[in-house]
Parts: sequence; structure tokens; C-alpha cells
Amino acid sequence: MHDEVRTEAILQHMFSSGKVCFIPRYQSDSNHMDMLQLNSMEDLNSLPITSWNIRQPADNDTQREEALATGGLDLILMPGLGFDKNGNRLGRGKGFYDLYLQRCMRHSKGKPYTIALAFKEQLCEQIPVDDTDILIDEVLCEDV
Repeated sequence: MHDEVRTEAILQHMFSSGKVCFIPRYQSDSNHMDMLQLNSMEDLNSLPITSWNIRQPADNDTQREEALATGGLDLILMPGLGFDKNGNRLGRGKGFYDLYLQRCMRHSKGKPYTIALAFKEQLCEQIPVDDTDILIDEVLCEDV
């Protein structure tokens, strides 16, 4: 999204390194999210743009592998509005990532390592959380 760290260079590096990449597909009428395989930068650029102004596979795109249907995930780059040094994250309020991480924890591979990419303005002294919020493992930020 426009207020989040841009990830195109990371994606380009992943593809040039032969890594497998998955991107979220949000269901706007619920808080369900899947992570679907992305094949290339060209594939990304061909995806439709949602009302949230992000690219994601269309609802009728059933040919893509869902990460938890097979091997699970090693890493998730976590979006958010704010982060603190204790691993708390302020999302956008629908719980997409927390619910997906709960699904990951039930998968045989377990919870992937989670990294938030943040601007220094997103670092907070303390983020309010509740029992459904899952801690992130690391926050990467520009020098402060």
C-alpha cells in the first residue's frame, strides 16, 4: 500500500535467486487470507488491482498453489501501521495476518519467521494488543 515499504526490489531478488514466492489474497467480505504462489515480476504486474489499490490474484484464479496446501512458509514480510520493540504490530484491524499465522501454527511446518519492514515513523514505544495478536520476530527499519 502507499504508506508501506515498497517490496519490488525484494521480489526481484527472490525471483533472480530462484526462491518461491507467495503473495496474499484477501477476501474483502471476511478476514480470510490465503498466500498464493507468484511466478515472476511479470506475473505480479498482470494481477488485477483491488479496491485497496494492491495487486492480488483474482477470486476466480484457482490455478495457484496455496502455501499451506503443501510445504508451508519459511518467512512472511509483515505489513502494518506501527510496530514496537517487543514484537507487537498494529495492523489495519481485520486480523488477516494474525489469523493466517494461526493457520500456519497448525501446519506441520509451524509458524514462519516474521519480519516487519518499517519506516522510522512507524516505530512506537508501545503497541496495544489483545489475545488474538501474534508477535512478530523482527522489525527491519531504516537507520534512526
